[in-house]
Amino acid sequence: MDYDFNVTYITFDGHVDVQKYRYLYFVIMFTAYILIICSNSIIVFVIVINKSLHEPMYIFIAALLINSVLYSTAIYPKLLIDFLSERQIISYSACLFQWFMCYTLAISEFFLLSVMAYDRYVSICKPLQYHTIMRKTTVNILLILAWILPACQFSVGPLLIANKKLCYFILKGIICNSTVNKLHCVPSTVLNIYGLIVFVSAVPLPVLFILFTYTRIFIVTYRSSREVRRKAAQTCLPHLLVLINFSCLSTYDVLLARLETNFSKTVYLSMSLQMILYHPLFNPIIYGLKMKEIYKHLKRFFS
Repeated sequence: MDYDFNVTYITFDGHVDVQKYRYLYFVIMFTAYILIICSNSIIVFVIVINKSLHEPMYIFIAALLINSVLYSTAIYPKLLIDFLSERQIISYSACLFQWFMCYTLAISEFFLLSVMAYDRYVSICKPLQYHTIMRKTTVNILLILAWILPACQFSVGPLLIANKKLCYFILKGIICNSTVNKLHCVPSTVLNIYGLIVFVSAVPLPVLFILFTYTRIFIVTYRSSREVRRKAAQTCLPHLLVLINFSCLSTYDVLLARLETNFSKTVYLSMSLQMILYHPLFNPIIYGLKMKEIYKHLKRFFS
């Protein structure tokens, strides 16, 4: 434990041998971070400058991509500094803030995917009422709720443990996550119960809602013409791919944080990087290539 002006510091125990690999990993992660920012920002820029894309579906896609950039920014700068440092440390307050930001933005991802599923449901199952239901005001309210509601939900956790006494000062992993609760002398039962409630409302419920809406869409399109099925597949398939990818990586990330395994640091780091590497790059690739209108404008933008 290190003290500096009464600030408590925590040491990470999930990095590779810094003397041997740190510059290689710094270059890889710095390149990945630049690619994440550029790929997501380009699609957001294309959506903003083209009025034909100022529709709820594309606005929600832009929000999702912005969320990916924010999520990466909550992780990558600290990670890059760690790779160039002899010791990977973080203050307890900064650790709680990173934990709050990462989980809030991850929950926002599920909420945004739910909103996108609802938009597709109204568009395909209730086309005559679409413009009445998905007005500009409705879109703005849904976007605000997708970011504000998770922040309000998750802020209780860090506040509950902000002043709790620490008995351990080594955190397994490369970023601050829910395992920070294991550092306390007395684990918080209240936090565990509240965390379970937040988890149920933030993950299973949105996923069930998304599956329900896409089931309804499938039923409606199955009874419709081939052209309707084709258009539905063009707009719904990318959302489903993103949902499946994010759900699998989130489950993997949660399980990895709780498994008491004795992997080498290099293997553990590689496994830990799955969530922060793949998904922020997966989103712009899927929406850039699979969404016909976005792909058309991207080609025009680069040419």
